[in-house]
Amino acid sequence: MNPFRPAARGERTPIRAEAPAARTDGTLATLRLYDPIDSYGEFWGVSAKEFARVLDELPDDTTEIRLLINSPGGEVWEGVAIMNALRSHKARVVAVVEGIAASSASFIAVSADELVMMQNSELYIHNAWGIAIGDAADLRALADDLENHYDRNIASVYAAKSGDPVDHWLAEMEKDRFLTAEQAVAEKLADRIEGVGDAAAAKAKFDMSVFARADGRRAAARAATPKLPSQSEPGVPNQKEKLQMSDTIKAGLRERLGVTDADVSDEVLLAALDEALEEQADDTPAPVAASIPDGAIVVDKAAYEQLQSNAAAGRTALDTIDAARRDAVIKSALEDGRIAAASKDSWRAQLDKDEEGITAILASMPKSSAVPVEELGHSDSLTSADDALYNQLFPDEKKGA
Repeated sequence: MNPFRPAARGERTPIRAEAPAARTDGTLATLRLYDPIDSYGEFWGVSAKEFARVLDELPDDTTEIRLLINSPGGEVWEGVAIMNALRSHKARVVAVVEGIAASSASFIAVSADELVMMQNSELYIHNAWGIAIGDAADLRALADDLENHYDRNIASVYAAKSGDPVDHWLAEMEKDRFLTAEQAVAEKLADRIEGVGDAAAAKAKFDMSVFARADGRRAAARAATPKLPSQSEPGVPNQKEKLQMSDTIKAGLRERLGVTDADVSDEVLLAALDEALEEQADDTPAPVAASIPDGAIVVDKAAYEQLQSNAAAGRTALDTIDAARRDAVIKSALEDGRIAAASKDSWRAQLDKDEEGITAILASMPKSSAVPVEELGHSDSLTSADDALYNQLFPDEKKGA
């Protein structure tokens, strides 16, 4: 049974197509969707099958379809089928909400190439509904399908039109919103407003009591559902009822705290526990800094880096002094004739490896053993043959100048 049908059987206005008399080119067609959307069709409402049949009957040269809407909506999949039938038609579709486009009629209207809201007309959006018969698992499955599939599918139509994300429209659908013509344009669901209309009179044509929820179905349901105690601040519970300490816990606390009164109240026992915890905290020794092992010191980082720099400079100076001293040892050995010039580099390399030992070896080598550097003999003067003859003739006289 269609929930939008008044109890009394009434006159049904069928969907029909017609070419306006005012147009002479015959390329504009008008379709009227003035009933609930229902898969049974006929008396119960307009089915997707009936609607598609009318579309098929349109002239081939139709370039624009004006879809006049005054419908409370109905079945989701019938609405999706009608929406896609219009989408697939080659003609441009202009939806005109003359009264109310509610529920599935709203996303049919929004999916058109252009949506025009008549003055005082309205859109109505809400979360998908469902009916299930079965056990708890079946009902949970339906709830999951409604939230994760149906609702998102419908919200995606509004999102495609407005440019807002799907999650935005999921939040709006949850509010069970009636949007005025002005609000529909502001929300970017409708493109413009034109003409005059009467939303109140349009709603009166249908039984809209099923939507009579000022704050939305889910909001009302949440308000009626008992909630668990909330918290005023993180870590500070907003306790609604006074909790009683169990006898087992109470006896254990009395024993550990040394309380002998068996009738002690919970408050006194908790106060004794707080006092014991405070005393324990006071007795806790302060953390001891890690001890420095023998032979180690703590030094400032900058000072340590300066020490490293100075040590590097000292090492360089010491290497220079060592090199000069070893060079002097080799020079002395050359001057004494202990080594030959050809072998000085080899001796110098040996000094870098074992200065003390090589120095001792060089000192033990005889002078001039490698190269003669000392006189073998000398005379105070050189005597020529004439000088020798003169000395024989004049032995007591000195040779004059």
